[in-house]
Amino acid sequence: QVQLEEAGGGLVQAGGSLRISCAASGRTFDTYAMGWFRQAPGKERDFVATINWSGSSTYYADSVKGRFTISRDNAKNTVYLQMNSLKPEDTAVYYCAAAAGRYSKAIMIPRYDYWGQGTQVTVSS
Repeated sequence: QVQLEEAGGGLVQAGGSLRISCAASGRTFDTYAMGWFRQAPGKERDFVATINWSGSSTYYADSVKGRFTISRDNAKNTVYLQMNSLKPEDTAVYYCAAAAGRYSKAIMIPRYDYWGQGTQVTVSS
């Protein structure tokens, strides 16, 4: 069982930056691929970024490529999402998720076994 807790969301102006984090419980964090997803009001939950168990491989949605960076610190059981050049369309609840296995490109929701409660990110224009 893995419990995930996001932190760091908030309100930021367009063009600004924000870093959100996700702390995981348990001793097996480094056996999970981690991902970030987001869900805007009235829309489906969409893939944002994923990182493999070691941090050596990352993959991004086209909409955030070049602006967002996913990283992880296995010693701290934490995954991060650095968001730069934020746009109003990035406004959403951001969820972190854990997928058991050494996936390098886990982009599908059913692949993930555990989810956090989400953190709100609002980008004002």
